[in-house]
Amino acid sequence: MMKRFVYKVPVLVMLFMSTVVYSKNSVKDTTLSMKQQSLISIASVAAKGDLAKLELALNSGLDNGLTINQAREVLVHLYAYCGFPRSLRGLQTLITVVDRRKNKGIVDQQGPEASRIESAETKYERGRKNLEQLRGVPEKETKTGYAAFAPEIEVFLKEHLFADLFERDVLTFAERELVTVSVLASIGGVEPMLKSHLGICLNLGITSGQLQQFVDLIKLSVGKKEAKGAGAVLQEVLEIKK
Repeated sequence: MMKRFVYKVPVLVMLFMSTVVYSKNSVKDTTLSMKQQSLISIASVAAKGDLAKLELALNSGLDNGLTINQAREVLVHLYAYCGFPRSLRGLQTLITVVDRRKNKGIVDQQGPEASRIESAETKYERGRKNLEQLRGVPEKETKTGYAAFAPEIEVFLKEHLFADLFERDVLTFAERELVTVSVLASIGGVEPMLKSHLGICLNLGITSGQLQQFVDLIKLSVGKKEAKGAGAVLQEVLEIKK
């Protein structure tokens, strides 16, 4: 009954209520935590550029235990998948949300900053190893497709995305992947990348049930069309994993 009620309320309230619905019906290993749900809601609406929904999602996320630095990290991570404009507008919205909460007397935890990386390895090598850990398979020596056609982009991906960004421990690898699939599902038209990252989610221990809940949250946060597309890609991934 609770779930049917959620679908009848205004869309901004649905976004806020989504975490409540799933937390009250939580089943170990099949349900995303409230923190994870907040990461999905924040990333998906920020990727769409819906700042009104983003403000609500950020407030809900901070209420659900996200630190300011974790919320900020989601919006920084965003730019690698949907560009600086969406990321910067998201960060501006977070500044507004935090200031308003302070004025109301709400004390939010700042949270730890990213740890300093101390390594003698090159960024490319660190990124390559991180990608192997994410995928669970060794990186191929021979480059094909876009990596062979534009080798510079392959270097940028290894050095910047999978070293500079993924090594920032404000968010875990699994949390970053939830942010990533949320962005990819919301912007659409990038099904091969979504398929790859959903596979990474499974490799990192996020369950099929949790990923189905992710699709449901995309429907609540962004819309039916985006959820339908994400659901179709998820089914492809699950079929391959059987």
